[in-house]
Amino acid sequence: MNETSLQNKTLMLLLVLVTIAFIWILLPFYGAVFWAVILGIIFAPLQRRLLARFGWQRNLTSLCTLMVCLVIAILPVIVISMLMVQEGAALYKNVESGQLDIPKYLAEFKALLPTSMQHWLDRLGMGDFKGLQDKISKAAMQGSQYLATQAFSFGQGTFDFVVSFFIMLYLLFFFLRDGQDLTRRIRIAIPLAEPQKRRLQLKFTRVVRATVKGNIVVALTQGALGGLIFWVLDIPSALLWAVAMAFLSLLPAVGAGIVWAPVAAYFLLSGMIWQGVVLGLFGVFVIGLVDNVLRPILVGKDTRMPDYLILISTLGGMAVFGLNGFVIGPMIAALFMSTWGLFTGAKKTVRLPG
Repeated sequence: MNETSLQNKTLMLLLVLVTIAFIWILLPFYGAVFWAVILGIIFAPLQRRLLARFGWQRNLTSLCTLMVCLVIAILPVIVISMLMVQEGAALYKNVESGQLDIPKYLAEFKALLPTSMQHWLDRLGMGDFKGLQDKISKAAMQGSQYLATQAFSFGQGTFDFVVSFFIMLYLLFFFLRDGQDLTRRIRIAIPLAEPQKRRLQLKFTRVVRATVKGNIVVALTQGALGGLIFWVLDIPSALLWAVAMAFLSLLPAVGAGIVWAPVAAYFLLSGMIWQGVVLGLFGVFVIGLVDNVLRPILVGKDTRMPDYLILISTLGGMAVFGLNGFVIGPMIAALFMSTWGLFTGAKKTVRLPG
């Protein structure tokens, strides 16, 4: 082994060690760093447009872009989260006091079913809802209790939240200002051919923008429309149901219908015909239309991933990374497909001898 080879291996080992150490010290604030990168990718075009249009310095354009991001993307999420926690605490009190009797509603729903359907459920062993009632009631209690606990103990985590929040804003400013230089340095460091690096970069930015911009627009629109119709129909905890529909709309093939459809069916079976009809029509032709129209335009066009892959990667990402996983999961899936595409494309260019 010559001296140059030994030096290269030593340098690579040192590079791996310091990289692992650097990631390790960033782990306590990985959420702040992650969202600073994601928001920087999303709002970078706005910063470049301001720079090209007005000819301002990069510090000023980055600061203006940061203010726009704060107003339209960050503050609304904080306000909605605080309202949701408060409503979750109220829901927990209602469940605990017995004002909201979930087992009773399930029993009433079963009694409203036709006799033939009740017999059919009995033959399948699904006629006894006691176990299901207990599970649903327990889950509702645990979920609302968690939200209530977060509301009561919010002050305990305030310091950590504030620190992470300002770290995110601080990093976001520099990512907006120096994002192009950072991207250029990363591309130089990656040991791939220039076309391959360009393809990976384009795929990465497209997936991030489509996943965050597209999915969040669809989710917020469906959640807002669902919450509005629930509020109009005087359904309790409309804000919580709106947030639930927004989260579920992130999942292709599931969507917000898993929330509003059972409620509409309950209305129809319990004799509240006009409420059930209004909710059903609104869900199909308004909430559903938003998903069918906006999602292919904002998401499918940029990611070019099938729905089943988006679904499983979103669920897996959220299971591993929590709420951040709805971006991390599809991003990893898209990079997986793109990397394997580069590999298979490279193999096709290699000709076998003979």
